[in-house]
Amino acid sequence: MIEKSIYENYRIDFSDEITPTTGDCLFIFNENRELYLNSNKQLPDSLENFDVNFCLYIGKYNGKKTFVANMKCDDEFFNLKEVYDLDHDLYMMATKAVLVNDWYISHRFCGRCGTPTRLDEKDMMLKCPNCGQNHYPRIAPAIIVAIRNGDELLMAKHSYHDNIRYALIAGFVEPGESIEEAVHREVLEEVGIKIKNLKYQRSQSWPFPNSLMLGFTAEYDSGDIKVDGDEIVKAAWFKNDEIIRYGTDISISDWLIQQFIDSVDNY
Repeated sequence: MIEKSIYENYRIDFSDEITPTTGDCLFIFNENRELYLNSNKQLPDSLENFDVNFCLYIGKYNGKKTFVANMKCDDEFFNLKEVYDLDHDLYMMATKAVLVNDWYISHRFCGRCGTPTRLDEKDMMLKCPNCGQNHYPRIAPAIIVAIRNGDELLMAKHSYHDNIRYALIAGFVEPGESIEEAVHREVLEEVGIKIKNLKYQRSQSWPFPNSLMLGFTAEYDSGDIKVDGDEIVKAAWFKNDEIIRYGTDISISDWLIQQFIDSVDNY
């Protein structure tokens, strides 16, 4: 389990150049956001023989100092979904590490004036010494909702999911709207119906590439299904025995679907 992070209970003084030593946890990613695992499918315990671009301290994992590093190489790397299948706890820490890795790569130069940025002395922040702009790690909030109509669940076919037949309605939160407003808007835009009894369930870090997924349940209120023809090409109501499950439970979507199935079975 994740024991501590830089966001919990203590601060890290980045001005003290914390460098890894043998035995520390090292999350090494390549340019494809894939994680290096050795021949035993374990994290390496040394940076020896690795030509890394940078290395950052990100907290502790299983009682050990933990670093994220980046390099250009394709050997022995695993994508995050493969890591999840190997070790769920390792995957959870890897999702944090890859987002820090993305943030550092994307903000090494100030987006406002182009000046090389510097790590802040106490916070996880890259600051510009020229214009003063601060660059914090960024995540994109997104919603996903399981909509029921009696004993049926609304599922849709997304144009960008070639290998998934039907999935739940999901989408990104737009500037100026609340999470709840985003759910109602996405549902109306994508499938043309109105919902009611919207209830927040749980959230999930979703590093594909950088989302915080907020899961909801809701009930059908009114309207006929009318897909937008862009993101959604088909949508329909499914009974329990018609729902096609995913091959993995990595996504909060699978948890929401299972909740629906259990609620109908126990109805």
